[in-house]
Amino acid sequence: MIKVRNLHKYYDGQHVLKGINLDIADQEILVILGESGSGKTVLLKHLIGLEFPDEGMVEINGVDITRLSESELLKVRRGIGYLFQEGALYDFFTVRENVAFPLREHSTMTWNDIWAKADHLLEMVGLSHAKDKMPSELSGGMKKRAALARAVVLDSKILLCDEPTSGLDPIRSQEISDLIKEITRQIGSTTVATSHDIHNAFRLADRLVLIRDGQILKQGTARDFQQADDEFIQKFLSVSER
Repeated sequence: MIKVRNLHKYYDGQHVLKGINLDIADQEILVILGESGSGKTVLLKHLIGLEFPDEGMVEINGVDITRLSESELLKVRRGIGYLFQEGALYDFFTVRENVAFPLREHSTMTWNDIWAKADHLLEMVGLSHAKDKMPSELSGGMKKRAALARAVVLDSKILLCDEPTSGLDPIRSQEISDLIKEITRQIGSTTVATSHDIHNAFRLADRLVLIRDGQILKQGTARDFQQADDEFIQKFLSVSER
């Protein structure tokens, strides 16, 4: 389980996160919604220790990661897959080499086993035909698929996704959402994603959290949000669906 307690973060005097409290259950798929600048990506980065709070804590499986040394934090990060908004593939590696890279760095597997696992994941995400291509030869959707395969190659029990459907057309957005759900169910991971894409957020999430002005305004299922009386929530949903 992931627990966030009284999380505060300031940037240049601006209060970005204002006492966030959140529990994320094992194997849950949680989507964090919010306007641009609301703090959703900042919160996501705190869950992996890329950012540290000015106050509060982030606890993963009973360990407060905000109090760990850098070496201790690196061990925790090895169990967390991170899907960056732009994919962040290494442009000097092929697709296959990108997916294999975490195994090369953090496992004792043989080369044959590393390549076999990379190939298996590329097959899962529908990129077997593109494994020898360079990232510059891929479409936006293909880059997201390759980055997803790399994010889960270590069988991470936590997967964090920053705007996974950003920049994709509606069909590719739906495909990526379905793929994230399918793969994370298969490996039994806890998945947390940020999104402004309401349609696919509803499609992906077990539960959603809406952040407004650095605070959680609402959390619940898609049905809870659709039935909410709050004027801002209804406006956010209607504008985001356009």
